[in-house]
Amino acid sequence: MRSDAIFIAVEVDDSVVDDADLAKKLDEACPVDIFDSSGGNIALREANLDECVLCRLCLDAAPAGTVKVLKLYDGETALA
Repeated sequence: MRSDAIFIAVEVDDSVVDDADLAKKLDEACPVDIFDSSGGNIALREANLDECVLCRLCLDAAPAGTVKVLKLYDGETALA
């Protein structure tokens, strides 16, 4: 799953989209409410994507490689 805004895109690997525990962790970790766990799976609040502050908290909360934050203003460079 991928969602794009003007400056930021977020990709979530399809293998974890239905992981309710991970959805809750991401929802709690993100300071700008990009992730929504209310449906029991990982959903993205598209209106909040460009609010991303590149804090890496979602990357730290998720298994390696399952969540990517892409800087669209920098040639889709992934936040590492």
